[in-house]
Amino acid sequence: MNAPLDTRPAKASIGQTIKAVAWSFLGIRRSSEFQADVGRLNPLHIILVGVVGAVIFILSLIALVNWVVAK
Repeated sequence: MNAPLDTRPAKASIGQTIKAVAWSFLGIRRSSEFQADVGRLNPLHIILVGVVGAVIFILSLIALVNWVVAK
């Protein structure tokens, strides 16, 4: 007797989560790709990657301002 196939999408890796969050930061994400990600991305990973990305962005801006002002 055949076992039923699992039709759930495979869970995304951390690299795929970073890629999805990075594209979302830029605001250029296709809705079809967004819908595909909804089923496979872990919400906790999205939050963690988003917070880390925001911190890196803010620190980069601070470093840029300090570099420009120091000249």
